Amino acid sequence: MAFESNNFYVAKKVGLPKSEFSVECNVGAGESVVKVLSVSLGTGKISSETLNGVVNFSGSIDVKLVYLTEGGQINTVCSTCPFSSKFENEQIENGQSAIVSVKIIDYNIESIGGESVKLLVNLEQSCFILASKEVKTIRCNDEDVCLKNEDMSIIKYIGSASEDIEITSDFTVRDKINRILLSESSAVVKSVEGGSGFVVISGEVATRVVYLNDNDKFESGYVYDTFKEEIELDGVTRESLVCGSATVKQEGVKCDIVEDEKGSKISINVPVSLNVFAFGEDTISVIKDLYSTKCETKVTTESFDMTYLCPMEMIEGKIEGSLILEDDKPRVDKIIFSGGNSVTITNSYISDGEVFIEGIAKTTVVYLNDEDNALYSVQIDVPFTLSDKFNYQEGGILTAEAVVDDVDVSVRKGRELFYDAKVKINVSYCYDRVSGIISDATAGEDYPAKDYAMEVVFARSGDELWDIAKHSKVKEEQVLSQNSDVIFPLAEDTSLILFYQRIS
Repeated sequence: MAFESNNFYVAKKVGLPKSEFSVECNVGAGESVVKVLSVSLGTGKISSETLNGVVNFSGSIDVKLVYLTEGGQINTVCSTCPFSSKFENEQIENGQSAIVSVKIIDYNIESIGGESVKLLVNLEQSCFILASKEVKTIRCNDEDVCLKNEDMSIIKYIGSASEDIEITSDFTVRDKINRILLSESSAVVKSVEGGSGFVVISGEVATRVVYLNDNDKFESGYVYDTFKEEIELDGVTRESLVCGSATVKQEGVKCDIVEDEKGSKISINVPVSLNVFAFGEDTISVIKDLYSTKCETKVTTESFDMTYLCPMEMIEGKIEGSLILEDDKPRVDKIIFSGGNSVTITNSYISDGEVFIEGIAKTTVVYLNDEDNALYSVQIDVPFTLSDKFNYQEGGILTAEAVVDDVDVSVRKGRELFYDAKVKINVSYCYDRVSGIISDATAGEDYPAKDYAMEVVFARSGDELWDIAKHSKVKEEQVLSQNSDVIFPLAEDTSLILFYQRIS
């Protein structure tokens, strides 16, 4: 009696431990910097390499500093700071797909010296490994082995794909534009759907532009545009479980001014990196139970888990909050502009059929104080909690990506700043399904030869044909053929007759 390997593969998404690291950014302005008014930070596309036991990755921080010069002029400088880090874990194997995310937690201005500004940026790294996990099971073609098969639904990992696109938008104003001071772009995914060999990912790109008109007045506005792209991915069907993300390649964002007789137009080009991955459901036939009619058989069963990917959800809401200036801060007589708009998710969880998202929205307000006719800046941190109905079970992996737009800051009585913004949160969720399988079987000692020609089997109500045959160590066909008037499962206690060929 020989059992052979008949292994199969299931999808597995594994989250690696999060950690933080810092990057020092030295920004050269090319002129003397007296004061930094606002800092806008963003991360672009992450490149990663998966090897046995380690994921190496690299990326860059896009820095936009708005500063005050010795001559009292407000200028902007952009700089890119590269970084690299890694994840180490025994579960990482060469060739696996890694989804690496790097979020900016906070920053400190370490020093301002002449034409240089030194920043220390704190980052949080997180990573998910997408892999095909091998599950051990067996098959056997031996005539003496009886098999009970069943159909099992499994989740398979199909693969991942990426594509870079560019979103071009126009922003028209009546006034003439002197110069663009700052631009901040973000992207959010609204839906992901599977097709025949491709994934359709849709979303929105928002860009906030702060500019100076020809009357030296600071103005700002938002430009919105949508995207819908088909990304090829072999093996995907309409029934596939798909998910995706969109990341603005901050260092490539460009804003150009086009003048005409009607006013000015700002042409904005935003490069976006799209990533999708897909799981698929399949049905396979596996051995649920087995026995031998010739010998004792030892069966080993094991449990295994596979990851089920839920459809992505979008949560939209408002964030409101206020900040009262400390006594040593000059009063606000006029808000000039705000910059460094960002939002960070600090916690997300599911409870009682609802998903809760906690985070902090941030912006830096640049304002004028009339008493000394000087510019000052202050950072507003607004904690928030949003919730929405969520029909998935607890205990899975929940991830949330958020962006803010329509940010507005107003002042009351010169010392209280009010923050108001819209937030859009993309929620992804997956959980593990646990199943059992016969992973191995070994043959033992042969049964002793039967020295009788007939056997009476006393079966009970509810007994199945399989159970009776397995208990009697005969094939189901023998029970049926020799008890043709019996219907299974048994409706009542029944005596069954089995005949054997007696061997002298």
